[in-house]
Amino acid sequence: MPYLDHAATTPLRAEALDAMLPYLREHHGNPSSLHGAGRRARVAVEKARARVAGVLGCEPGEVVFTSGGTEADNLALRGVLTGAALRETGRAANRRGGLVTSATEHEAVLRTAEALAAEGYPVTVLPPDGAGRLTAEAVADALTEQTGLVSAMLVNNETGAVNPVADIARVAERGGAATHTDAVQAAGLLPLDVDALGVDLLSLSGHKVGGPKGVGALYVRAGTSFGAVQTGGAQERGRRGGTENVAAMVGFAEALALADAERVDHAVGVGALRDRLRARVVAVFGDGVVVNTPSGAAPHVLSVSFPPRPGAGRGALDGEMLLTALDLEGVAASAGSACTSGALEPSHVLLAQGLDRATAAATVRFSLGRGTTEADVDAAAAALVRVVARQGGAG
Repeated sequence: MPYLDHAATTPLRAEALDAMLPYLREHHGNPSSLHGAGRRARVAVEKARARVAGVLGCEPGEVVFTSGGTEADNLALRGVLTGAALRETGRAANRRGGLVTSATEHEAVLRTAEALAAEGYPVTVLPPDGAGRLTAEAVADALTEQTGLVSAMLVNNETGAVNPVADIARVAERGGAATHTDAVQAAGLLPLDVDALGVDLLSLSGHKVGGPKGVGALYVRAGTSFGAVQTGGAQERGRRGGTENVAAMVGFAEALALADAERVDHAVGVGALRDRLRARVVAVFGDGVVVNTPSGAAPHVLSVSFPPRPGAGRGALDGEMLLTALDLEGVAASAGSACTSGALEPSHVLLAQGLDRATAAATVRFSLGRGTTEADVDAAAAALVRVVARQGGAG
């Protein structure tokens, strides 16, 4: 069964599981305990933190473990904006309480931005360019004296579009704002050196790199104005309370380090397979398919949509039926973010890029990863042709 939904989640690597097992079996101590079992757990957590820091090129103390990418994104936005506002003015109308972000961000950022706006924080959501990217020029035009944070994802989870984060960060710094990037889809595919990117905060998720679900990390550059957003525990240097999930942190660090070590070869391999899949789809459907993945995108994602073609005897395809039919053909794919599965609305990312609702609703996102083969992409292309033909489309 071709599994082409790695952007939603990746299989747990055997190496990550092996690293986790001792902390699921014999080493059960609480890292905050002072006895031997607690100290062993603390050592494991700090070694994991150092491994994550090694991938990011930062100090271990700048890494905050979270429950995943969504929490990391929430913590980044609220930790900078609400934390700074509460400490400096005691109210939401802080001079630097404003946020600038993009309409193509992950829901974890967009829904948090909506909540912040409802609470009185100045929020600006910018449209992308024609390739689905947020430009540094658009950010520069949107910055005001109120802007405290710019949030721009490194790789879009639905189309693979890569934002010019380093350029955006330079613009934000000149305007006196911090920069956050959601790098969940970039890990293991693009370099994550935080100094090269110029960012002050960066989000990661364990299960996107062969690690376990339920764990992630937020990089917070030393000196960044940042406050905790929950109370009840002083873990993670007071930035994120709660007893540490030692096994998950260890497995995440192992998987991330391996993914980064394999990054260059992996990117070349999945990029060639993605291009092979794209060529087959375009060869069959021609102008009957819209390729949403732009040139220069991350190498693992291919998003395609099928516009209505009344003149060819076909109206709008049913996106849910497309995915269900592919599943029955043995191909695992998705329409976009797994975090919005079950939603009847078309992708907000594709709508922001200018697709009409009917076309955006008839979308399939293929995402490749470790273990994907030429046979997988060829089978997926052939299955897509059969599925679309059964629904009355070309092919």
